[in-house]
Amino acid sequence: MISFIRKLRMAKTLVNHLPSGDGTSQELTSEEEAEMGFLDHLEEFRMTLFKGFGGMLVFTIIAAFFRRWVIDNILLGPKKPDFISYRIFGIETTEFILQNRTVTGQFFADWGTVLVVGLVIGSPVFVYYLWKFIEPGLYPKEKTGLRFSAIFASLFFLLGICFGYFVITPLALQFFAAYSISPDISNEFDITKYFEMVTFWSFGVGVLFEMPVVIYFLAKLGIATPEALRRNRKYALIIGLILGALFTPPDPISQVLVATPLLLLYELSIVIATYVFRKKAKELEEALS
Repeated sequence: MISFIRKLRMAKTLVNHLPSGDGTSQELTSEEEAEMGFLDHLEEFRMTLFKGFGGMLVFTIIAAFFRRWVIDNILLGPKKPDFISYRIFGIETTEFILQNRTVTGQFFADWGTVLVVGLVIGSPVFVYYLWKFIEPGLYPKEKTGLRFSAIFASLFFLLGICFGYFVITPLALQFFAAYSISPDISNEFDITKYFEMVTFWSFGVGVLFEMPVVIYFLAKLGIATPEALRRNRKYALIIGLILGALFTPPDPISQVLVATPLLLLYELSIVIATYVFRKKAKELEEALS
């Protein structure tokens, strides 16, 4: 609520003297001033959420108009033998059948995909309006830092989604499609479970890619120090391998493919934490001099 506090301070100077019915000014109590500032700020925040969610709704409607293309190329893309990831990695694909075993399976897979695509594409609009709400209450240095954080967080989230969709999803699907305990058992996946797993692999990795952003804010609070991050590097390696095993099929190649970017993100987090602490030390030195 940084913006609220600063706007409230400015509001006090504006509403301290309001014209009454007879043309004279009347004093407002501090409680009345605070209530007016809070209500104005709450209304502004409500409009910010309305615009942000409205922007995502617009992109969802656009995705709905192109939903045949969205379904054929995004949801069912990893199922096709000519999917771009299979061509790049030179993977021989195993075909599998998608079936609908529930009454609402195809409906929710259809419109669920449209909703997910609309939210992902429209998320920058939400971040933009949220930033416009916070910006007036920030100092110039804070604006620069938060602007960088917002762009950084959005970029890495989208990179994580792309990595999960183009790398994790096809590898996992082909592993499970080829996995068989008996030639008498064929792999036929339910469309609902297929949709859930594609969404989980994509968004799950997107969340994991937010690690540098989380470390940045923890470093700003003095919780995550560069020394502690370097000291716990070996544990980060173990956690990265565990997460790689959770998000991929149980083979070493897929596990390394996921663990490697996570470890690189951890090293980037150390660099970011070092930068934050050096900057804080420099500001403290300038304040004391």
